[in-house]
Amino acid sequence: MTKSKGAIYQCDVCGHRPPKWMGRCPECGEWGSVIEAVGGPTGPVALRAVPSRAPLEPARPIAQISAAPAKARPTGVGEFDRVLGGGIVPGGVVLLAGEPGVGKSTLLLDVAQQWALQGESPSLVISGEESVSQVRLRAERIGALHERLYLAAETDLSAVLGHLDAVKPGLLILDSVQTVSAPGTDGVAGGVTQVRAVTAALVAIAKERGLATVLVGHVTKDGNVAGPRVLEHLVDVVLNFEGDKHSSLRMVRGLKNRFGAADEVGCFEMHEGGITSLPDPSGLFLTRYADAVSGTCVSVAMEGRRALVTEVQALIGAQMPGSPRRTVSGLDSARLAMVLAVLQRRAGIQLHDREVYAATVGGLRVTEPAADLALALAAASAAHELPMPPDLVAIGEVGLTGEVRRIGAAPRRLAEAARLGFRFALVPPGCGPAATGVTPPGMRILEVGDVRTALHYAAKATSESDDG
Repeated sequence: MTKSKGAIYQCDVCGHRPPKWMGRCPECGEWGSVIEAVGGPTGPVALRAVPSRAPLEPARPIAQISAAPAKARPTGVGEFDRVLGGGIVPGGVVLLAGEPGVGKSTLLLDVAQQWALQGESPSLVISGEESVSQVRLRAERIGALHERLYLAAETDLSAVLGHLDAVKPGLLILDSVQTVSAPGTDGVAGGVTQVRAVTAALVAIAKERGLATVLVGHVTKDGNVAGPRVLEHLVDVVLNFEGDKHSSLRMVRGLKNRFGAADEVGCFEMHEGGITSLPDPSGLFLTRYADAVSGTCVSVAMEGRRALVTEVQALIGAQMPGSPRRTVSGLDSARLAMVLAVLQRRAGIQLHDREVYAATVGGLRVTEPAADLALALAAASAAHELPMPPDLVAIGEVGLTGEVRRIGAAPRRLAEAARLGFRFALVPPGCGPAATGVTPPGMRILEVGDVRTALHYAAKATSESDDG
């Protein structure tokens, strides 16, 4: 890239100004984001040169401003509305990102169809990646055919705005923002400059017309939203669509939400007929056994503000010289290694020369420390071939000294376990009924201070369950 005389270079993502052009910004690490700054001087001198003008609408006392135009409108897809905080706000812009093939287009096509069914205003889906015939095939497969659902295939921003003028929809879905280019803007479609220009234009249109807008975004190999970081600041809501291609479970996780809680999670199930909401997904993460099986223990994980009862399984393999294998699926390998070390040092269970395999059921990934106690009990159960009671749930973080530490949202976790029929619960000190003031009906809650005590109570509960 040639350098013109007196040129000033600036990162298009973070605003850093290197002394010369670089392929990668030294401040934020983005590639291809350093461009030649256009315009005159910036700073206080430039600000003083900007004349003032009369505003289009005068400022008013906040108590006189109505909040009715910003009331969320349900889309008709329950779990999607849950993550959004009750629905999508007119004029709000939602960015939904996810890996290729996870089901973003299928989900949003269902959202558009449910919106059209409500009959207040039409919905418009603009595809920049597929032809209208390809989208029609998917819509026919999932039953998303409605006369008020409009479809177009465009990659030019001017044509997209033309469709908005012609259809006048209440909901716009653009799949995806990386495929659309803005006329008069440098760069190729999907580049930093183009993505920012297209998003800024659509955000302005959405605010002006009160148009609910959903933008589909790509992700990088690290799982982050592709494009400039300012893209996430421009929109009102940022959602991440997660899922394993080998599992039917899909999750929409909130990362940013100006209109509601940013830690909500919506659960969906992918199948041949499309995608459906899962208002009660806990059953996917449990296995019902005809006979008692060793190496399993149930815990309660928090996904956002939702409690999910999940089963943790462990298998102790043969003795191996040297470094035995430690394999996990859906769990954190570092926490497995720590829990095994604590069991050996604090509970006397020798596992240093044994292969250990640990996994969760149903494809749920559990990385929070609250599953440590269930993982320890499952490993101990597998080592001694002693089945855990089927109605026992264990919640707690295990420390290096063997103590069981407190965890958050204990009443919510216990209430979910009691709803599914669990009668015994092992919890850390300070998480029982005496501390929380909440006792789920039909559940016996025991506070355990360390792993050895938890193993003792679990064995005692096993004998009581066998006697009963």
